[in-house]
Amino acid sequence: MCLILFAYRQHADYPLLLIANRDEYYARPTQDAHWWDDAPVFAGRDLEAGGTWLGITRRGRFAAVTNVREAGGMQSGKKSRGELTQNFLAGDATPRLYLEQLAAHDRDYAGFNLLLGEAGNFWFYSNRDRGIRRIEPGIYGISNGAFDEPWPKLSSGKDELAALLQAKIITGDLMEILTDHQVAVDHKLPQTGVSLDIERMLSSRFIRSPEYGTRACTVLTIDRERCVDFSEQNFRDADHDGDLIHENFHLESQNNSGSEQ
Repeated sequence: MCLILFAYRQHADYPLLLIANRDEYYARPTQDAHWWDDAPVFAGRDLEAGGTWLGITRRGRFAAVTNVREAGGMQSGKKSRGELTQNFLAGDATPRLYLEQLAAHDRDYAGFNLLLGEAGNFWFYSNRDRGIRRIEPGIYGISNGAFDEPWPKLSSGKDELAALLQAKIITGDLMEILTDHQVAVDHKLPQTGVSLDIERMLSSRFIRSPEYGTRACTVLTIDRERCVDFSEQNFRDADHDGDLIHENFHLESQNNSGSEQ
């Protein structure tokens, strides 16, 4: 996943509005979002390594991960970053405890940005920044750099998300933010160790190339009645859409306030 935009406690009816794009090679085998047989998780699944890029449970546990773009890319011997989300979703540790435990061995993975949530609280950690961050109410973005780093697609996407908060929330409007093909001008491009042509190609929110591109656009909302609405448009390759997945369910009630220091 290469772009996550979210509004946390910024709308009276929706404590969370989150949209995200997963960018990946088309050849990498993937299963569309579904309820897993081996864990109480609703998520897509990477069939090569077994993990996921974004998922949620009926208990309200949420996780999403992006890679950190840097010279050298994926190093041999590193663990799959998809297990970071999978292990949290299937486990019982609070986000903070999970991240504290992860910090001790975070170099087992290539660069990652990890967003976790439970009981209305959200936390962030990156093994390229190494500070556990509790997310305060606001509008944020995570791409393949630092947390909320103002890459063009991230900054413009946040602005468009903020504008939609002033009107009725419609899934299709949120999805349109993700499908923008606008390429950034050269002088605003980040420098992440890849060639200029690749930097340009990766600068749009919705990515298309012969072998690599946006594989899924996800819209996730949680309203004040604790109803989850999950919509995900999948793409098989640069020329063919995949299935549109939709799931709606209520989160299980919590026995506590969900606060975590």
